[in-house]
Amino acid sequence: MEKLNIVDGRAYPFGMKNVDTDIVIPAHWLKTISRSGLGKGAFEVLRKEPGNVFDDPEYAGSPILIAGDNFGCGSSREHAAWALADLGIKVVIAPSFSDIFSGNAFKNGILTVVLPQEAIDRLMEVAQGLNGTPDPIHVDLEHQTVTTQFQDRFQFEIDPFRKHCLLGGLDEIGLTLGQADTISAFEARDGGARPWLVPAVA
Repeated sequence: MEKLNIVDGRAYPFGMKNVDTDIVIPAHWLKTISRSGLGKGAFEVLRKEPGNVFDDPEYAGSPILIAGDNFGCGSSREHAAWALADLGIKVVIAPSFSDIFSGNAFKNGILTVVLPQEAIDRLMEVAQGLNGTPDPIHVDLEHQTVTTQFQDRFQFEIDPFRKHCLLGGLDEIGLTLGQADTISAFEARDGGARPWLVPAVA
């Protein structure tokens, strides 16, 4: 998992409430076990509508998604997080998230930022462009802030463990490998105490 700290760029001004995981990635995409390529199916139903924000060249490659309340509700499919990541999204900002989606996003290196609706409304304005052109948004995980070039500054909370993992790029495998010396020491002690459990070397 890649380390995540500063994310700076344009944001998709999505804003829709109660977006479930079937909207994020339709069920017929779930046949794959690969994380790559799912970005093509992200928000597929919405992208059939002319003028949708996800196919607007102004927002191509945006690393931030601004969403509405209860984002990621519905099924527990991890493919929703995979699709967002494959689309290039590193941060989703919303008033609230489904717990399961938030957990899946975290495990796939995506930061979910909870801010009040007033802040979301302001960020939507900035993302859409106060002067006709979309303006960038700056997310700083280390300092837990979302800021804009217009002096907006919003503080957000995050679980300390999740913050540690995202900053260090640590998934479950990375966390386990970080304990390699401790694991090896235990195996050596346990092997001496219970040699009958030590596999024979061919």
